[in-house]
Amino acid sequence: MAAQMREAKGGESVAKSSAIDVSKVSKVFGSRKALDKVTFDLPHGAFLSVFGPNGAGKTTLLRILATLSKPTSGSVAIDGLGLKDDPDAVRGRVGLISHAPMLYPDLTAEENLLFYAQLYGVENPQKRVLELLEAVGLKHRRMDVVRTFSRGMTQRVSIARALVNDPSVVLLDEPYAGLDPHAVEIFDELLASVRQDRTFVMVSHDLEKGFAMASHVLVLARGRVVTFAEKEALDRAEFDQLYRETVGMGVA
Repeated sequence: MAAQMREAKGGESVAKSSAIDVSKVSKVFGSRKALDKVTFDLPHGAFLSVFGPNGAGKTTLLRILATLSKPTSGSVAIDGLGLKDDPDAVRGRVGLISHAPMLYPDLTAEENLLFYAQLYGVENPQKRVLELLEAVGLKHRRMDVVRTFSRGMTQRVSIARALVNDPSVVLLDEPYAGLDPHAVEIFDELLASVRQDRTFVMVSHDLEKGFAMASHVLVLARGRVVTFAEKEALDRAEFDQLYRETVGMGVA
């Protein structure tokens, strides 16, 4: 199956139809190239699932999109804002949900969300926090410290944290890791409730779930794009074969 990619575009500018524009992005750690001229262009409202073996560069890519790491070369734009030109504005448009909840365990759910709301300069933070706790079904536990929560409950608070700044782009780094089936069901429902008008990028080792959720698919191996395509353009059997071959290119 031929790789389907858009040619890289120069500069930091991006068409209005693009939620995420990644152009020739490379990331080097010492002598190791974690990403090698990665390029793709994602429209608003898309759901991109990123697959690949260990060492493929998936998490490195997500960290760059989350403004937690800078590319060695190349450009990234979120909603037309260049990461190099205006990282603070980009950061304000992005939310990150990970298997690591990024919460303070000895603070209450409400205190955690208020901290992040104030960090982002959210207008009327108390109102926003209570709305989010209601949305994730934890308003009644808002005064309980997070360390007393189950894994599924903690992940729900993590979703609220990621949405506190009302991001247009939501990044998910193996968000289902460690969740039991009931927690997965709740998480799916919560994601569905916030899908409208947002763009998602999810790193996953779960081929079935990642493919089912995706509108677009990106496969990485050794820091390079193996394929980038709309899911509708992919033959599933050929994709499964490509994925198996790509996993064989991984680093243990």
